Amino acid sequence: MTIPPAPPIADRDTWLRERNELLVREKQHTREGDTIAAARRRLPMTEVDGSIQLTGASGPTPLREIFAGRDELVVYKHMFHPGKPLPDQCEGCTISLWGVQDTSYLNAVGITFAVFAEGPYDEIAALRDFMGYPHPWYSNHAIDDPAVAGGGVYACFLRRDDRVYLTYETTNRGVETAIPTLKLLDLTAYGRREQWEDSPEGWPQEPTYSFWRTDAQGNRVGLGQGRPTPQWTRPNVTSATSQTPHHCH
Repeated sequence: MTIPPAPPIADRDTWLRERNELLVREKQHTREGDTIAAARRRLPMTEVDGSIQLTGASGPTPLREIFAGRDELVVYKHMFHPGKPLPDQCEGCTISLWGVQDTSYLNAVGITFAVFAEGPYDEIAALRDFMGYPHPWYSNHAIDDPAVAGGGVYACFLRRDDRVYLTYETTNRGVETAIPTLKLLDLTAYGRREQWEDSPEGWPQEPTYSFWRTDAQGNRVGLGQGRPTPQWTRPNVTSATSQTPHHCH
């Protein structure tokens, strides 16, 4: 096995000096993020039909009721491939949602968290239970309104009495705000180890997204193979071969 190169070795004073030089840029990046967040809070909002019916554990549920009595709602829109087995479901949505396991801090400031998924309810409920997700899931299958339909993004809603408004929605890499794994990898010597990254010559790099799917031994296998990585390690849920649909009641 070839040992990859590593960063140069320096004494602690040199390390601190160079780290502190980078820290200046990191602080600038943080402040720019604060400025962007301030601009985001000043965006207009657009009204959404609060009576749109999604299907949840209790059957058809109007969008306004998904707020569960709170004023704000954050939704992850999960892609889903109807009729496909669980290992063939979206590895990108798995990594985008897996880091959001506990939403009590959101609840404490008046925000409800929910997942909207693109498949029929009995199929998406099977995936939710299989993965052990604690969030309420709703099917947005066959809904046309783009504020509610779709997958692979986070969306934020505000309720004013019985009226519902979309205030923000991510695009593309905007979902990374909820993927702590990627942010931790960015802190490490080798980064995400993906081919698109600007890394020194000889740094270990694999095809992009390759670690999002692994085999039973935890080896990366790339897209179209194995399972979305957390499907092997999820705690306290049904067996890896159980895919029994859960029907509405």
